[in-house]
Amino acid sequence: MTVRWNLVGIILSLSVASSAAYAQKLDCKNASDQSTLNQCADKDFKASDAKLNEVYRALSAKTSQKGKTNLQNAQRAWLAYRDAQCRFETMSTIDGSIHSMVYASCMDKLTQAQTKLLGAQLHCEEGDLSCGGQ
Repeated sequence: MTVRWNLVGIILSLSVASSAAYAQKLDCKNASDQSTLNQCADKDFKASDAKLNEVYRALSAKTSQKGKTNLQNAQRAWLAYRDAQCRFETMSTIDGSIHSMVYASCMDKLTQAQTKLLGAQLHCEEGDLSCGGQ
């Protein structure tokens, strides 16, 4: 039994190591196969999502308790919208190898737009009543 678990551990270690090495070799500027294009689109989306989370945290830290509650509710609703919108927009590719790239690109595009909207709330001009009422 112990030998079997050791073997499983070795296999998992090797697969993690090879995945890390492959991720470092990802060349998105010269991607020519669908697998690489899919991975690059996912990488772009993850970067945009990290930026959105950063802006969201900064805005949340700046807002009143009532503002935080409203921000949380709005963000949850936006996340549900983004996911549903991208599922809708990518329906025609669902069975194809291109689907994950198209889906990640949609998620990336909408996430960048939301980041811009939330970012604008961080830099409100004094007297701008349309700037969140935080």
